[in-house]
Amino acid sequence: MDWYNLLKGLHILAVIAWMAGMLYLPRLFVYHIQNKEKPEVTSVFRVMERKLLRLIINPAMIATWLFGLSLLWLYFHQHWAGLLSAWILVKLSAVLLLSGYHGFLANRFKKLDRGEDIGSEKFWRMINEIPFVLAAVIVLSVTLKYGAR
Repeated sequence: MDWYNLLKGLHILAVIAWMAGMLYLPRLFVYHIQNKEKPEVTSVFRVMERKLLRLIINPAMIATWLFGLSLLWLYFHQHWAGLLSAWILVKLSAVLLLSGYHGFLANRFKKLDRGEDIGSEKFWRMINEIPFVLAAVIVLSVTLKYGAR
């Protein structure tokens, strides 16, 4: 069994699910904010947002981290100094930022769920680009492996 490639495939699938959710949740926030005066509509968005976070985004992030850490161990366990390569430091930094953004979205959902203001439609349309930019940094750092020793 080729464990490394199996883990890599599972890691990629988890990342896809995580990214899909991270890109969709802010869009749901936009629709929620647009309809804030319509409780019958916002109640539907609350359910969608909660399920997206709890059933897709959170498990996908956990799976991404578990598979990713397993890959790190398999890739570097004989050459731990490789963890100091520029490409892996950039990737790990971007993954930490993406995880922080995930926490930010979860926090904003809790506030929105309590009826608190979380910002304007424009804010959420602009901030929605963050996961894609971080994903581009992550993917390019891995595929180019710049600074590899």
